[in-house]
Amino acid sequence: VHSPLTFATEEEVLATIGASTGSIGPVGLSITIIADRTAANSVDFIAGANETGYHLRNVNWQTDANYSDVADLRNVVAGDPSPCGQGTIEIKRGIEVGHIFQLGNKYSKALNCTVLNENGKDQVLEMGCYGIGITRVVASAIEQNHDDNGIIWPMALAPFQIAIVPINYHKSDVVKAKCDELHDALSNAGFEVLLMDAEKARLGGMLADVELIGVPHRIVVGDRGLEKGEIEYRHRAASENEALNVDNVIDALTQKLSR
Repeated sequence: VHSPLTFATEEEVLATIGASTGSIGPVGLSITIIADRTAANSVDFIAGANETGYHLRNVNWQTDANYSDVADLRNVVAGDPSPCGQGTIEIKRGIEVGHIFQLGNKYSKALNCTVLNENGKDQVLEMGCYGIGITRVVASAIEQNHDDNGIIWPMALAPFQIAIVPINYHKSDVVKAKCDELHDALSNAGFEVLLMDAEKARLGGMLADVELIGVPHRIVVGDRGLEKGEIEYRHRAASENEALNVDNVIDALTQKLSR
Protein backbone atom coordinates (compact mmCIF):
# COMPACT_ATOMS: atom_id res chain seq x y z
CA VAL A 1 0.00 0.00 0.00
CA HIS A 2 1.37 3.38 -1.00
CA SER A 3 0.97 6.30 1.32
CA PRO A 4 0.12 9.06 0.82
CA LEU A 5 -2.04 8.36 -2.20
CA THR A 6 -1.51 10.68 -5.17
CA PHE A 7 -3.31 11.16 -8.45
CA ALA A 8 -1.85 9.37 -11.44
CA THR A 9 -0.66 11.60 -14.25
CA GLU A 10 -2.36 11.65 -17.64
CA GLU A 11 0.65 9.83 -19.08
CA GLU A 12 0.53 7.12 -16.39
CA VAL A 13 -3.19 6.53 -16.95
CA LEU A 14 -2.75 6.32 -20.71
CA ALA A 15 0.18 3.91 -20.38
CA THR A 16 -1.63 1.63 -17.90
CA ILE A 17 -5.18 1.62 -19.26
CA GLY A 18 -4.84 2.86 -22.83
CA ALA A 19 -7.39 5.64 -22.48
CA SER A 20 -7.50 9.25 -21.29
CA THR A 21 -8.60 10.04 -17.74
CA GLY A 22 -12.05 11.17 -18.87
CA SER A 23 -12.82 7.79 -20.41
CA ILE A 24 -11.70 5.27 -17.76
CA GLY A 25 -14.13 3.02 -15.90
CA PRO A 26 -14.31 -0.19 -13.88
CA VAL A 27 -15.57 -2.50 -16.65
CA GLY A 28 -12.95 -4.90 -17.97
CA LEU A 29 -10.05 -3.51 -15.94
CA SER A 30 -7.34 -5.93 -14.86
CA ILE A 31 -5.94 -3.68 -12.15
CA THR A 32 -7.09 -3.55 -8.52
CA ILE A 33 -10.30 -1.54 -8.09
CA ILE A 34 -11.18 0.13 -4.77
CA ALA A 35 -14.59 1.77 -4.84
CA ASP A 36 -15.55 4.82 -2.83
CA ARG A 37 -18.54 4.18 -0.56
CA THR A 38 -20.75 6.50 -2.57
CA ALA A 39 -19.74 4.89 -5.86
CA ALA A 40 -20.24 1.38 -4.44
CA ASN A 41 -23.90 2.19 -3.79
CA SER A 42 -24.51 3.34 -7.37
CA VAL A 43 -26.62 1.31 -9.82
CA ASP A 44 -27.22 1.75 -13.55
CA PHE A 45 -24.49 4.38 -13.71
CA ILE A 46 -22.45 5.80 -16.59
CA ALA A 47 -18.74 5.00 -16.68
CA GLY A 48 -15.86 5.31 -19.09
CA ALA A 49 -15.39 2.40 -21.53
CA ASN A 50 -11.59 2.52 -21.17
CA GLU A 51 -11.36 3.80 -24.72
CA THR A 52 -10.79 7.49 -25.30
CA GLY A 53 -14.06 9.27 -26.11
CA TYR A 54 -16.36 6.33 -25.26
CA HIS A 55 -18.62 5.59 -22.28
CA LEU A 56 -20.97 2.85 -21.12
CA ARG A 57 -24.49 3.27 -19.77
CA ASN A 58 -26.40 1.26 -17.17
CA VAL A 59 -23.26 -0.15 -15.54
CA ASN A 60 -23.73 -2.22 -12.37
CA TRP A 61 -21.01 -3.44 -10.06
CA GLN A 62 -22.24 -6.96 -9.51
CA THR A 63 -22.87 -7.81 -13.17
CA ASP A 64 -20.43 -5.61 -15.11
CA ALA A 65 -17.50 -4.78 -12.85
CA ASN A 66 -15.83 -6.12 -9.74
CA TYR A 67 -14.08 -4.21 -6.99
CA SER A 68 -11.76 -5.66 -4.38
CA ASP A 69 -12.58 -3.26 -1.56
CA VAL A 70 -14.70 -0.29 -0.46
CA ALA A 71 -13.08 2.74 1.22
CA ASP A 72 -13.64 6.41 1.99
CA LEU A 73 -11.69 7.93 -0.87
CA ARG A 74 -13.61 11.08 -1.73
CA ASN A 75 -13.72 14.19 0.44
CA VAL A 76 -17.17 15.32 1.53
CA VAL A 77 -18.37 18.54 -0.08
CA ALA A 78 -21.33 20.78 0.64
CA GLY A 79 -24.52 19.46 -0.90
CA ASP A 80 -23.65 15.77 -0.55
CA PRO A 81 -26.47 13.56 0.76
CA SER A 82 -26.41 13.22 4.53
CA PRO A 83 -25.28 9.77 5.79
CA CYS A 84 -28.55 9.48 7.71
CA GLY A 85 -30.52 10.02 4.52
CA GLN A 86 -32.16 13.19 5.84
CA GLY A 87 -31.28 16.23 3.76
CA THR A 88 -27.87 17.33 2.51
CA ILE A 89 -24.57 18.15 4.16
CA GLU A 90 -23.76 21.73 5.06
CA ILE A 91 -20.13 22.55 5.89
CA LYS A 92 -19.38 25.11 8.61
CA ARG A 93 -16.34 26.16 10.57
CA GLY A 94 -15.99 25.00 14.15
CA ILE A 95 -13.67 25.02 17.13
CA GLU A 96 -12.12 21.82 18.45
CA VAL A 97 -12.79 21.91 22.20
CA GLY A 98 -11.85 18.27 22.81
CA HIS A 99 -10.16 15.40 21.07
CA ILE A 100 -9.60 11.66 21.36
CA PHE A 101 -6.47 9.73 20.39
CA GLN A 102 -6.50 6.01 19.64
CA LEU A 103 -3.18 4.74 21.03
CA GLY A 104 -3.63 1.04 20.27
CA ASN A 105 -1.55 -1.31 22.39
CA LYS A 106 1.96 0.09 21.88
CA TYR A 107 2.28 1.37 25.43
CA SER A 108 0.20 -1.34 27.09
CA LYS A 109 2.47 -3.97 25.52
CA ALA A 110 5.57 -2.19 26.80
CA LEU A 111 4.05 -2.05 30.29
CA ASN A 112 2.71 -5.60 30.07
CA CYS A 113 -0.70 -4.21 30.96
CA THR A 114 -3.26 -6.98 30.49
CA VAL A 115 -6.72 -8.02 31.65
CA LEU A 116 -8.52 -11.33 31.65
CA ASN A 117 -10.90 -11.69 28.72
CA GLU A 118 -14.15 -13.68 28.67
CA ASN A 119 -12.14 -16.86 28.14
CA GLY A 120 -9.97 -16.26 31.20
CA LYS A 121 -6.86 -15.45 29.14
CA ASP A 122 -4.61 -12.41 29.37
CA GLN A 123 -5.40 -9.76 26.81
CA VAL A 124 -3.35 -6.64 26.15
CA LEU A 125 -5.35 -3.48 26.68
CA GLU A 126 -6.27 -1.18 23.84
CA MET A 127 -5.45 2.34 24.98
CA GLY A 128 -6.83 5.75 24.19
CA CYS A 129 -6.74 9.21 25.67
CA TYR A 130 -8.82 12.35 25.50
CA GLY A 131 -8.38 15.97 26.35
CA ILE A 132 -10.46 19.12 26.66
CA GLY A 133 -9.00 22.52 25.82
CA ILE A 134 -10.10 24.86 28.59
CA THR A 135 -9.18 28.00 26.67
CA ARG A 136 -10.99 26.66 23.61
CA VAL A 137 -14.15 26.17 25.65
CA VAL A 138 -13.95 29.84 26.60
CA ALA A 139 -13.44 30.90 22.98
CA SER A 140 -16.36 28.76 21.84
CA ALA A 141 -18.65 30.18 24.50
CA ILE A 142 -17.78 33.76 23.52
CA GLU A 143 -18.24 32.99 19.82
CA GLN A 144 -21.78 31.79 20.51
CA ASN A 145 -22.70 34.36 23.18
CA HIS A 146 -21.92 37.94 22.27
CA ASP A 147 -23.29 41.10 20.70
CA ASP A 148 -21.88 44.37 19.40
CA ASN A 149 -21.19 45.55 22.97
CA GLY A 150 -19.14 42.55 24.11
CA ILE A 151 -19.46 39.13 25.73
CA ILE A 152 -22.66 37.61 27.14
CA TRP A 153 -21.40 34.95 29.54
CA PRO A 154 -23.54 31.91 30.39
CA MET A 155 -23.99 31.75 34.15
CA ALA A 156 -21.85 28.61 34.46
CA LEU A 157 -18.81 30.31 32.89
CA ALA A 158 -19.21 33.89 34.04
CA PRO A 159 -16.30 35.22 36.13
CA PHE A 160 -18.91 37.31 37.96
CA GLN A 161 -22.61 36.51 37.89
CA ILE A 162 -23.81 39.96 38.92
CA ALA A 163 -22.33 43.44 38.88
CA ILE A 164 -23.37 46.16 41.31
CA VAL A 165 -22.99 49.57 39.65
CA PRO A 166 -23.31 52.43 42.17
CA ILE A 167 -23.95 56.08 41.40
CA ASN A 168 -21.76 58.26 43.65
CA TYR A 169 -20.56 55.37 45.81
CA HIS A 170 -17.92 57.57 47.47
CA LYS A 171 -20.23 60.57 47.92
CA SER A 172 -23.49 59.03 49.12
CA ASP A 173 -23.52 57.13 52.40
CA VAL A 174 -26.97 55.72 51.55
CA VAL A 175 -25.79 54.33 48.20
CA LYS A 176 -22.61 52.92 49.72
CA ALA A 177 -24.49 51.22 52.55
CA LYS A 178 -27.04 49.63 50.19
CA CYS A 179 -24.34 48.46 47.75
CA ASP A 180 -22.29 46.91 50.56
CA GLU A 181 -25.41 45.23 51.94
CA LEU A 182 -26.31 43.77 48.55
CA HIS A 183 -22.73 42.64 47.92
CA ASP A 184 -22.51 40.78 51.22
CA ALA A 185 -25.97 39.22 50.95
CA LEU A 186 -25.45 37.96 47.39
CA SER A 187 -21.94 36.73 48.16
CA ASN A 188 -23.22 34.83 51.19
CA ALA A 189 -25.86 33.27 48.92
CA GLY A 190 -23.04 31.77 46.84
CA PHE A 191 -22.86 34.17 43.90
CA GLU A 192 -19.77 35.84 42.44
CA VAL A 193 -20.41 39.58 42.81
CA LEU A 194 -18.50 42.46 41.21
CA LEU A 195 -18.89 45.77 43.06
CA MET A 196 -17.83 48.64 40.79
CA ASP A 197 -16.42 50.85 43.54
CA ALA A 198 -13.65 52.71 41.70
CA GLU A 199 -13.52 56.21 43.16
CA LYS A 200 -13.61 58.31 39.99
CA ALA A 201 -15.46 55.95 37.65
CA ARG A 202 -18.31 57.42 35.61
CA LEU A 203 -21.64 55.63 35.29
CA GLY A 204 -21.46 55.37 31.49
CA GLY A 205 -17.97 53.91 31.62
CA MET A 206 -18.92 51.37 34.30
CA LEU A 207 -22.00 50.21 32.34
CA ALA A 208 -19.91 49.88 29.18
CA ASP A 209 -17.31 47.82 31.06
CA VAL A 210 -19.96 45.52 32.52
CA GLU A 211 -21.38 44.91 29.04
CA LEU A 212 -17.94 44.41 27.51
CA ILE A 213 -16.79 41.78 30.01
CA GLY A 214 -20.20 40.11 29.82
CA VAL A 215 -21.49 39.96 33.40
CA PRO A 216 -24.91 38.23 33.00
CA HIS A 217 -26.78 40.38 35.54
CA ARG A 218 -26.35 43.95 36.71
CA ILE A 219 -28.03 46.36 39.09
CA VAL A 220 -27.63 50.13 39.31
CA VAL A 221 -27.99 51.71 42.74
CA GLY A 222 -28.47 55.48 43.07
CA ASP A 223 -29.98 58.04 45.43
CA ARG A 224 -32.94 58.83 43.16
CA GLY A 225 -33.89 55.21 42.76
CA LEU A 226 -33.56 54.50 46.47
CA GLU A 227 -35.77 57.49 47.23
CA LYS A 228 -38.47 55.88 45.06
CA GLY A 229 -37.80 52.49 46.69
CA GLU A 230 -36.36 51.02 43.48
CA ILE A 231 -33.16 49.49 42.17
CA GLU A 232 -32.54 49.25 38.43
CA TYR A 233 -31.91 45.72 37.08
CA ARG A 234 -31.03 44.39 33.64
CA HIS A 235 -30.00 41.02 32.25
CA ARG A 236 -27.04 41.28 29.87
CA ALA A 237 -29.09 39.98 26.93
CA ALA A 238 -32.10 42.21 27.64
CA SER A 239 -32.78 45.54 25.92
CA GLU A 240 -34.77 47.21 28.70
CA ASN A 241 -34.22 47.94 32.38
CA GLU A 242 -36.46 46.53 35.09
CA ALA A 243 -37.27 48.20 38.41
CA LEU A 244 -36.95 46.01 41.51
CA ASN A 245 -38.50 46.89 44.85
CA VAL A 246 -35.83 47.68 47.45
CA ASP A 247 -37.64 45.81 50.20
CA ASN A 248 -37.47 42.40 48.45
CA VAL A 249 -34.57 43.00 46.08
CA ILE A 250 -32.45 40.16 47.52
CA ASP A 251 -35.18 37.58 46.94
CA ALA A 252 -35.88 38.92 43.46
CA LEU A 253 -32.19 38.87 42.49
CA THR A 254 -31.67 35.40 43.98
CA GLN A 255 -34.51 34.07 41.82
CA LYS A 256 -33.11 35.70 38.66
CA LEU A 257 -29.56 34.52 39.36
CA SER A 258 -30.69 30.96 39.95
CA ARG A 259 -32.30 30.59 36.51
